[in-house]
Amino acid sequence: MIRRTFNENKSTNLAISISLGLVIGSGIGVAVGTATNNLALWMSIGVGCGLVIGASIGALIDNKKNKKK
Repeated sequence: MIRRTFNENKSTNLAISISLGLVIGSGIGVAVGTATNNLALWMSIGVGCGLVIGASIGALIDNKKNKKK
Protein backbone atom coordinates (compact mmCIF):
# COMPACT_ATOMS: atom_id res chain seq x y z
CA MET A 1 0.00 0.00 0.00
CA ILE A 2 1.36 3.39 -0.99
CA ARG A 3 0.79 6.09 1.54
CA ARG A 4 0.71 9.65 0.30
CA THR A 5 1.52 12.52 2.57
CA PHE A 6 0.62 16.13 2.03
CA ASN A 7 0.97 19.40 3.80
CA GLU A 8 -2.29 20.01 5.66
CA ASN A 9 -1.66 23.73 6.09
CA LYS A 10 -1.18 24.24 2.36
CA SER A 11 -4.38 22.36 1.54
CA THR A 12 -6.34 24.15 4.23
CA ASN A 13 -5.19 27.62 3.15
CA LEU A 14 -5.98 26.91 -0.48
CA ALA A 15 -9.41 25.46 0.35
CA ILE A 16 -10.32 28.43 2.52
CA SER A 17 -9.21 30.89 -0.16
CA ILE A 18 -11.16 29.13 -2.90
CA SER A 19 -14.31 28.91 -0.80
CA LEU A 20 -14.11 32.59 0.16
CA GLY A 21 -13.60 33.49 -3.50
CA LEU A 22 -16.65 31.42 -4.41
CA VAL A 23 -18.83 33.15 -1.84
CA ILE A 24 -17.66 36.66 -2.73
CA GLY A 25 -17.90 36.00 -6.47
CA SER A 26 -21.39 34.57 -6.24
CA GLY A 27 -22.51 37.52 -4.13
CA ILE A 28 -21.18 39.99 -6.67
CA GLY A 29 -22.70 37.94 -9.49
CA VAL A 30 -26.13 37.97 -7.84
CA ALA A 31 -25.95 41.72 -7.17
CA VAL A 32 -24.96 42.61 -10.72
CA GLY A 33 -27.33 40.03 -12.18
CA THR A 34 -30.36 41.40 -10.39
CA ALA A 35 -29.40 44.96 -11.30
CA THR A 36 -29.06 44.11 -15.00
CA ASN A 37 -31.97 41.61 -15.01
CA ASN A 38 -29.70 38.82 -16.31
CA LEU A 39 -29.04 36.68 -13.25
CA ALA A 40 -27.89 33.47 -14.97
CA LEU A 41 -25.11 35.17 -16.93
CA TRP A 42 -23.71 37.23 -14.08
CA MET A 43 -24.00 34.44 -11.54
CA SER A 44 -21.79 32.18 -13.67
CA ILE A 45 -19.32 35.00 -14.37
CA GLY A 46 -19.15 35.89 -10.68
CA VAL A 47 -18.58 32.29 -9.57
CA GLY A 48 -15.91 31.71 -12.22
CA CYS A 49 -14.02 34.88 -11.38
CA GLY A 50 -14.35 34.24 -7.66
CA LEU A 51 -12.85 30.75 -7.95
CA VAL A 52 -9.91 32.00 -9.99
CA ILE A 53 -9.23 34.92 -7.69
CA GLY A 54 -9.56 32.72 -4.60
CA ALA A 55 -7.13 30.14 -5.97
CA SER A 56 -4.58 32.82 -6.87
CA ILE A 57 -4.81 34.41 -3.42
CA GLY A 58 -4.34 30.99 -1.82
CA ALA A 59 -1.27 30.35 -3.95
CA LEU A 60 0.18 33.75 -3.00
CA ILE A 61 -0.34 33.03 0.70
CA ASP A 62 1.36 29.64 0.37
CA ASN A 63 4.30 31.16 -1.53
CA LYS A 64 4.81 33.84 1.11
CA LYS A 65 4.79 31.25 3.89
CA ASN A 66 7.29 29.06 2.02
CA LYS A 67 9.69 32.01 1.52
CA LYS A 68 9.72 32.77 5.25
CA LYS A 69 10.83 29.24 6.15
